[in-house]
Amino acid sequence: MPRRRREGLTGKEKAAVLLIALGPETSAKVLKHLKEEEIEQITLEVASMRKIPPQLKDEVIREFQDMLIAREFVGKGGIDYARTMLEKALGKDRAENILGKLTASLQVRPFESVRRADPSQVLNFLQGEHPQTIALVLAYMNPDQAAAVLSGLPPELQVDVARRLATMDRTSPETLRDVERVLEKKLSSVALRDFAQAGGIDAVVEVLNSVDRTTEKNILDSLEEQDPELADEIRKRLFVFEDVVKLDDRSVQRVLREVDMKDLALALKGASEDVKDKFFHNMSKRAAAMLKEDMEFMGPVRVKDVEEAQQKIVNVIRQLEESGEIIVSRGGEEEIIV
Repeated sequence: MPRRRREGLTGKEKAAVLLIALGPETSAKVLKHLKEEEIEQITLEVASMRKIPPQLKDEVIREFQDMLIAREFVGKGGIDYARTMLEKALGKDRAENILGKLTASLQVRPFESVRRADPSQVLNFLQGEHPQTIALVLAYMNPDQAAAVLSGLPPELQVDVARRLATMDRTSPETLRDVERVLEKKLSSVALRDFAQAGGIDAVVEVLNSVDRTTEKNILDSLEEQDPELADEIRKRLFVFEDVVKLDDRSVQRVLREVDMKDLALALKGASEDVKDKFFHNMSKRAAAMLKEDMEFMGPVRVKDVEEAQQKIVNVIRQLEESGEIIVSRGGEEEIIV
């Protein structure tokens, strides 16, 4: 390979140099933790390298060591703590250089201290803030934490925040830094090279899947009036077909009494073995055998048709839950049955 400094190497080339320096036994252990695509790409880089200058190898190893140390500092006390410790050990310029690379490569996200805080503290912290600001902070929190905060807001504010979270697309680095400066004095602004993406329908679905049933119903009912299309899209994603495995046997048996067997046969064509077994286990041997036979004679089917059939069954499950005939286990919620 050409003689060049590590700054001129791509990430894959640096990884290849590092693996070569580590030796075959250690490299093999590292590769076990990578995705197949990543292994192929790095293996190609290793294969294309002929001779690595000792100085280049040393620089790559040193950079790797610096990144490990920086990551450990971030894990212990966040960006501020890492910056202070690295500046003491390596100097300001080198510390900033390492943190910049760490932010880009490990996607260090804003509001680190908020994610480490207790949800009740965050709820008090956000009282009085604009709904858009609350939605922005929730977008960067873990779903369980965000659910706890959302549940503690006044009902009318819950709806407004959920709507803003669902329709949020991209937030500029400048806005993130401004919000961090106001809300998190202990956090320094993180230098992001591109627009950070957070929020969206997937984010609000994750949160709603973790809140209590009353909070979810309040938000969805109000969204139904304000933005029916958005509410419908959220409802579709709240319970997916693969979540059938989370239902108890009695609930599955109740669902089976409502669904069309043709729809079920089509839906199961694209389902996992766990989901198939869940249904087969709750049917008579004769009914299960007939269903399997229908699936075999059906032959190849379009993915679109399978997804439509699965959605029909999901709609049945949602309707049965709404009427209180079955219980859907929800994250962060303990069901008490009397």
